[in-house]
Amino acid sequence: KVRIMDDVVHIHDDFRRKFLVLTPEEWVRQHFVHFMVEELGYPAGRMMLEYELNYHGRKKRPDIGFVDQSGKPVILVECKAPSVSLNEDVFLQIATYYSISGARWLVLTNGLHHVFAEIQPSSGEIVYKSELPNYR
Repeated sequence: KVRIMDDVVHIHDDFRRKFLVLTPEEWVRQHFVHFMVEELGYPAGRMMLEYELNYHGRKKRPDIGFVDQSGKPVILVECKAPSVSLNEDVFLQIATYYSISGARWLVLTNGLHHVFAEIQPSSGEIVYKSELPNYR
């Protein structure tokens, strides 16, 4: 659902149950969240949107996180506008989130291109994958 308020387009976030300003990044976030829940089967109840992590006293906010049964982040997703390149600076941003949370998967997306990285628990090695696994 979209609506216009004060000449600004808003999109309804089905998961947060509110309207948000429709920025290019928000468009990417909404599509990727729906893809993860509807296509890959990740439970909406384990999703966290723009939640807060503390990094040396500074607040960091990954766009999307999925947590396990104990509430530990398993997947972190950073969404960018389609015009933003998924370069080293963007990867360093999500790597910072990983250093705080220890999530197993890191995802970068601008809606056109996606980077899927699995962190190997035993070695900490980053292994790039062609896709995210379905939820099990």
